[in-house]
Parts: sequence; structure tokens; C-alpha cells
Amino acid sequence: MQRERRDWAWFFGLWALLIAIGLFLVLGIDLLPGQYAREAEVVDEAYILLLLISVPVFALVSAALLTSFLRFRTKVGPEGPTEDGPPIHTNPKLLGGWLVVTSALALGVTINPGFVGLSELRGESKAEHVIEVTAQRWSFRFTYENGGTTTQELVLPVDQRVRFEVTAADIVHSFWVPAFRVKIDAVPGRVTELYVTPDREGEYEDDEANIRVQCAELCGIGHSTMAVPVRIVSEEEFEAWVADLAEGA
Repeated sequence: MQRERRDWAWFFGLWALLIAIGLFLVLGIDLLPGQYAREAEVVDEAYILLLLISVPVFALVSAALLTSFLRFRTKVGPEGPTEDGPPIHTNPKLLGGWLVVTSALALGVTINPGFVGLSELRGESKAEHVIEVTAQRWSFRFTYENGGTTTQELVLPVDQRVRFEVTAADIVHSFWVPAFRVKIDAVPGRVTELYVTPDREGEYEDDEANIRVQCAELCGIGHSTMAVPVRIVSEEEFEAWVADLAEGA
């Protein structure tokens, strides 16, 4: 009985230690790149929530394995194992509790961040600006509402909801901005829509390399170079830039 208590003490001690380490890694270290859109906040919150839920579960399994390794090793003689390990019997209460807890977790994450997160990402089907995006090997073309077109950079207004109407001219590509955390496929003969609300100004730089449009669908030899810098500016600067772009088109 005393040995059994020591075994449980080892297990709970390791479980608590691993939970503490996991929570420090999740909450104490900034694991994610910069956020530049409302959608990025939604995605990151969901990601952190899933990590927090997974920490005690992963720690539980790891603690059980470590306890078994440290406390239930079979003695080994010169010619190999000399005896079987102690028998382990099924614990119906433990199995039932594990089933209930894991089922509740699965149902919970299906609701939030599952359905709740998707609803927040989709938002309302209206936008202040519409930008047509055409992907082709190996570049993107952006067409603004006034007819201005560019392939050199994507300029967006801060705090304005933008609808991207995405298609492809040749094969399947993918429109992805890592700093926004959202992406959508660009499919030939089909227009797909993606809504984004940039919430702070910024532009592509060496220390902010995620503010870029990047193809995320393997599309050939030039796939890795299929990227365009993004610049997020004030509404006034955006309107002036779009007007100049249309005049030069």
C-alpha cells in the first residue's frame, strides 16, 4: 500500500511539473508572429485556447509513461529479464472518467473555437473595399474598384473591411497573408471570397516578413518566389495611392 502511494505521488508530481512547464511555454513565450488583422486575433486566440486545453492532457499521458518507466521497470539479470512485471488490471472507473472527460473536451472545442471561431472569422458579408486578385504562375495581380491594377505590392487601408475576390488564370494557387492568418484557394474559372480587416499599419520588412501575399499551394518551379509585399496605410493615404494608380494605369 505504501509503495502504491509513492507511485501515485510520483505520477501526480510529474503531472503537475509537466503542466507547469507546458503553461510556461504557452503563456510565457510569444510563439506567434505579429498580428495585423482582426482575423489574426481570432485565429491566435483559438490556437492559444487549444494549446491550453491540450497541455494537461499531454502532461497526463506523459506523466503516466514516465511513472511506468521509472517505477515499474523489471529487474534484468545477466541473461535477460528474470521475472515478469507486476500484473496491471483494468480500472473501469478510470476508463469511464477518461471517456467522459475527453468526450466533453471534443464537444467543447467543436463549439468553441469551432463554430464560434468560424462565425467570428466570416463576420458580415459586406465590405468597404473590394479587390480582385488574379493568381498565375508565378505572380499576383490586384485590381482595385477604380480600375487601378498592380502586381508590385498590395496596399490596404487600416480599419477598413476588405473583400478579396480571388481567382486563377492557369492552375490552382492560394492567396495567403501570414500576418492575417487566413488564406483561400485561387481556382481557375471560379471566384472565391475572403474578408479581411487590417487593424494596424505596417509593411513588409526584414523583421516583418509575414506582411506579404504568399502562394500556399505548390504550383511549380517558381512557387517559392510567388510573393508580393503588403503595405497597410491610413484611409487618406490609401485613397491617394489608389487614385494615382488609376491615373497611371
